[in-house]
Amino acid sequence: MSEPAISALEAKTPQVRPIEAGTRIGHVHLKVADIERALAFYCGVLGFELMARYGAQAAFISAGGYHHHIGLNTWESLGGQPPPRGTTGLYHLAVLYPSRSALADGLRRLLAAGIHLDGASDHGVSEALYLRDPDENGVELYRDRPPAEWPRTPDGKLAMYTRRLDIDDLLREP
Repeated sequence: MSEPAISALEAKTPQVRPIEAGTRIGHVHLKVADIERALAFYCGVLGFELMARYGAQAAFISAGGYHHHIGLNTWESLGGQPPPRGTTGLYHLAVLYPSRSALADGLRRLLAAGIHLDGASDHGVSEALYLRDPDENGVELYRDRPPAEWPRTPDGKLAMYTRRLDIDDLLREP
């Protein structure tokens, strides 16, 4: 039996040292069709704060006063339509909540606004809510469990899974 073929990308990718552990995603810019509609969702429903605007074409929002976690702009998308399924692009942006009770608050905001969930999953390492914004961008609202609680294999490797999240239990959080 022969060895499996190595893809061209794998053959050309050099082994390099890992990126520094403190590195994180600082912000995401989303192309939206309508700034006001996007602000109504991200600020009015989810509770982000408007930090700055660039006229009628861009807005920058954050949690906790950071310059911006999410940029919303219509520079290339004013009045546009979402990309069709089966094309490349953003799968979802993920908003990390600091606690389970904060995630429960996010869920209550969605329910009060009549926002439909695409799904809700327990991944062992995290609990996540999945939905779409008004421009059909995927949005994940989640909280991480403490690393000591992450599921692991007997040899210590991460053993993530996807199970149904108990929404009722989440809503019992204060």
